[in-house]
Amino acid sequence: MVDGTVETGGSAAGGGDTALDAAKARLCASIQSEVGKVLVGQEEMVRGLLVGLLTGGHVLLEGLPGLAKTLTVQSLASALDTGFSRIQFTPDMLPADVIGTQIYNQQDGTFRVKKGPIFSNLVLADEINRAPAKVQAALLEAMQERQVTIGGETFEMAEPFLVLATQNPIEQEGTYPLPEAQLDRFLIRTEIGYPGRDFEVELIMRRAGRRADRAVLNPVLTGSDILALQRRVEEVHISQPVAQYVVDLVEATRASQRTEAGASPRGSLALLKTSRARAAMAGRSHVLPDDVKAVAIPCLAHRLLLQPDQWVRGVRADQVVAEIVGQVPAPRAIDPGDQQSAPPRAAAGHGHPGLPQQPAHRPQPQPGYQAPHPQQQVPTAPPPSYQQAPVPQAGQPPQPGIRRPGP
Repeated sequence: MVDGTVETGGSAAGGGDTALDAAKARLCASIQSEVGKVLVGQEEMVRGLLVGLLTGGHVLLEGLPGLAKTLTVQSLASALDTGFSRIQFTPDMLPADVIGTQIYNQQDGTFRVKKGPIFSNLVLADEINRAPAKVQAALLEAMQERQVTIGGETFEMAEPFLVLATQNPIEQEGTYPLPEAQLDRFLIRTEIGYPGRDFEVELIMRRAGRRADRAVLNPVLTGSDILALQRRVEEVHISQPVAQYVVDLVEATRASQRTEAGASPRGSLALLKTSRARAAMAGRSHVLPDDVKAVAIPCLAHRLLLQPDQWVRGVRADQVVAEIVGQVPAPRAIDPGDQQSAPPRAAAGHGHPGLPQQPAHRPQPQPGYQAPHPQQQVPTAPPPSYQQAPVPQAGQPPQPGIRRPGP
């Protein structure tokens, strides 16, 4: 990890106009407010869906039955003026049930393509782990390549295109666990827990006052609005210190003794996309280290393969990521006005990113200090990131702050 500084305000390079940044935040808040008419106490899940919407990345929702996973996706679709389709996966499904197939026309003796429910803007893949492997493979091409091949003919997916999948983590009978290759295709995985007591009481009171199971939601964004927001998110600035911090986190997952395989470079790009979206939702034109920390667990946890002994001990992947985030030092945030006086980031050693690094400068010797053997001495040249102070000439008084070398 390389120590450094990150600006906390003002306009960053490529960040765009402040008014547009505030407009992005208002649009995201309007979606959260509309979906909040139905959901109570699941703000983190809604934010995860918005991150996927702003980045065009697919989202996996994992939780026990009855925690409003399907309802959340349906509510988001109601707040958007785009196409929506739902696929209820079962063990007896075929790939043609998802992507479509060719139908023979007896009148003219030709085949025509009948597109499946995957051809939509917002696709709810409900209980995706119930689908067999061949159906999951057919869905994989659409998710990663954003295209589908039917009868040798390739069809591009309409933009925006987003797959929101749900799965039940405790049910094993009649399910097909998603392979690591397909899990890696999801930008984030959000685990959903029970709401708090106060939230559940509010949920009951809202349902009693509404006198209906479904709430009426008004669309607040169109497909073109979503594409415009995605282009604005791509303009959010990320500084080099923050980019190095992203790589440090990902490298720490690979070097950890708890993992058999860490996150790939796709995980680094996922952190870039999600942290940009998080900054845009906050109305900022640049990424802060706190944005990276906020999305580290949903971005990286499902990409890790833990050691077998960690599974036996009940260690979870999100716990490993949280431990790494707590160990890897983040760049220091400063005010842009003080950026000129802040020291640059010093070069790091080759040690583990989560371990304390060597000091960037050589400490001054204390009284009674004895220098080590000449072959073991640290080079006296200062690091290249610091400007070397001029050495006083013979016969000249020492300058302030400069220590005259000894005999």
